[in-house]
Amino acid sequence: MQYRTLGKTGIKVSPYCLGAMMFGKIGNPDHDDCVWIIHKALDAGINFIDTADAYSKGESEVVVGKAIKGRRDGIVLATKAHHPMGDDPNMRGNSRRWLTRAVEDSLRRLGTDHIDLYQIHRPSPETDIEETLSALTDLMRAGKVRAIGSSTFPVSEIVEAQWVAERRGLARFRTEQPPYSILDRGIEREVLPACERYGMGAMVWSPLAKGMLTGRYRKGHETPDGVRARYFPRQMADERKLDAVERLLPLAEEVGLSLTHMAMAFVMAHPGVTSAILGPRTMEHLDDLLAGANARLGDDVLDRIDQIVPPGTDVGMDEAKYNPPAIARAELRRRPIADRAAT
Repeated sequence: MQYRTLGKTGIKVSPYCLGAMMFGKIGNPDHDDCVWIIHKALDAGINFIDTADAYSKGESEVVVGKAIKGRRDGIVLATKAHHPMGDDPNMRGNSRRWLTRAVEDSLRRLGTDHIDLYQIHRPSPETDIEETLSALTDLMRAGKVRAIGSSTFPVSEIVEAQWVAERRGLARFRTEQPPYSILDRGIEREVLPACERYGMGAMVWSPLAKGMLTGRYRKGHETPDGVRARYFPRQMADERKLDAVERLLPLAEEVGLSLTHMAMAFVMAHPGVTSAILGPRTMEHLDDLLAGANARLGDDVLDRIDQIVPPGTDVGMDEAKYNPPAIARAELRRRPIADRAAT
């Protein structure tokens, strides 16, 4: 395993990061099976595990905690906070009030006294970024967190966070966790260049486009039942994505790779990507992903992928991406009817 440096932290991580979202009731509810999968990944040389408090409402962290017991020192452990963890309106978001509690809850579930990388799962427009960074800085000074990062932040908020940290003397985000795949290349325009400019490690999620780049989702075929189809039905049936998949499949066959292995090799070819997050639900999924770890794509193949999905473009929709308020809320982009000038 050729380890890479996570941004400018000095922390060495494996090119593949084991994502734990599928461990728990929303994916694989068998804890023993999940622990077995995690141990197999660790034995294969993966030393980087990423989870979040919101994954199965904390159950994923519990599973990870069971798996790393006795092996903690050799693992770079990452988790996240932001999404709701209860009905209380203050049990969510990026406020100091919530983060100081959320980190304690995560430490307890993970069975550890520190988190190597603590990430803000999504932006929170109603919370000043200085408030968030100040709370995270204090958690680092207390020894509960080693480094901090963001996840799915627009480039404007990545830059703002860097400026605020510098001006206020606060800890700064050392990583960003954006979505990236052959079908979702929008981050190539600004996010990845910004990460490189600020020395941030990029650990990308959904390199297989939620499974659309496994070959299981085909145009003209019934959408397979599964977690992704239940949570993201419109995306998994998006005709534009399916059209691109139909063009990518023969290319993968031509170069002697499965679509899965070609998709993973594509993501790892970008110089701005530190690690790609794998999200296996079963041992079979993990074995297949590990089997393609040594796949490499030549420039000719990358050029042909560029012809199918041009650089810097997203194909179709991604229902899991962050939509800022100006996009999510219609009233922020429409004047009141009485104020609209006649044309």
